[in-house]
Amino acid sequence: MNVQTQPPRALPGAMDILGVAVTDASRADAIALVDEALQRRRYTKVAFLNAHSANTAAEDAEFAAVLKTFTVFPDGIGVDIAAKILYGRPFADNLNGTDFVPALLAAVKRPLVVGIVGAVREHGERATADLMARMPQHQFVYLNDGYLTPEEEPGVIRRIEELHPDIVLVAMGVPRQEKWIQTNLDGNSCTVPIAVGALLDFLSGAVPRAPLLVRRMRFEWVYRLCMEPVRLWRRYLLGNPVFVMRILRQKLRGGRWSGVR
Repeated sequence: MNVQTQPPRALPGAMDILGVAVTDASRADAIALVDEALQRRRYTKVAFLNAHSANTAAEDAEFAAVLKTFTVFPDGIGVDIAAKILYGRPFADNLNGTDFVPALLAAVKRPLVVGIVGAVREHGERATADLMARMPQHQFVYLNDGYLTPEEEPGVIRRIEELHPDIVLVAMGVPRQEKWIQTNLDGNSCTVPIAVGALLDFLSGAVPRAPLLVRRMRFEWVYRLCMEPVRLWRRYLLGNPVFVMRILRQKLRGGRWSGVR
């Protein structure tokens, strides 16, 4: 993979979390940052870092290198705890993709073209219909599911290039979605590709979100673990302590992360 090493434009105050520069911004400033890229047609890749994706980057040098070319926003209580340990304060806002992407689309009033790739087709199509109903000023185009065969992939990439959407939402899971964006998309394809994880599953109703009070208490991860214990127990019950240990190791090394381990 030909990984670009030039970092994207970011707001001042990015925090290093296990070697990933995570933009520290309010939701309003983060929306303004992405909207500016859209208006100026400046190719900008967007991803979100939580404890799980930070652990993945710590174990996958290719993924860590790919993230250096993205604008990365903080997602969840885990990276807030990390910021408090390393910098003495949390991030300005929790900018998880499930809330940030709909907020971005609602904030932009001029018409956008939004391509969507990923999830099971049924979920992806229902999520697309939900977005169309909520944000009718935009055009949403569901292009393909997240299970592309090598034979299907070139056709999907051609469709994106022909459509040349303002935004492409890519929902394939970490780290596949970020690597897929890095390999297959560029400024000739779209303006802002966004790696959105489980967003389409949430929007479609296939995966229920935690009640608002639980989200405000920052315990959504506990709710998700209770809903999907077989799939998520390793991520949370094993992954979270490993993440904290890595952050403590980074703290002991003067706030610098020394690499994959």
